[in-house]
Amino acid sequence: MGQFRGTTIIAVRRDGQIAMAGDGQVTFGENTIIKHGARKIRKLYNNSVLVGFAGAAGDAFALFERFEGKLEEFHGHLDRAAVELVKEWRTDRAIRNLDALIIAADAEKMLLISGSGDVIEPDDDVIAIGSGGPYALAAAKALINHSNMSAGEIARQALEVAASICVYTNNQIYVVELTKTKEASGSGVDS
Repeated sequence: MGQFRGTTIIAVRRDGQIAMAGDGQVTFGENTIIKHGARKIRKLYNNSVLVGFAGAAGDAFALFERFEGKLEEFHGHLDRAAVELVKEWRTDRAIRNLDALIIAADAEKMLLISGSGDVIEPDDDVIAIGSGGPYALAAAKALINHSNMSAGEIARQALEVAASICVYTNNQIYVVELTKTKEASGSGVDS
């Protein structure tokens, strides 16, 4: 039995804004695309936290729910919620084997969260996960250093590069942005 997987998610911080972008492709097994326009980024905790996932879709949705509970429990404190989610992820037999990675970001920081116990804040203002993550990451780093594009523009362009290389990433891209005031706005464009 195959699993639902395959995606690319990237988060970019620039000029007081954070943008997260994801593609829409859902792949079943190794060779079947079953959905082109999935939304893999959610706004949580009063629209002040962005969360994107890569990996098995069912596992990621289970983690979204648990992470949302942790954000509520710790009043939106991103670090604390992430650490507590990882503790539970590693020790709870019901979720220990969930196969997904999460990027969580608020207006101040972004984190990569994994079931192997990782809670990592990147050194740079960009982080990417998923099958096309390395391609998107490289593109975003170049754009940050050699353009005046906004965080949202960089995230979208980086996903377009990944989609042109990675067979598990498509060009139906959804971008969501936050500003330092923690007001959230989303703009989705399927291209």
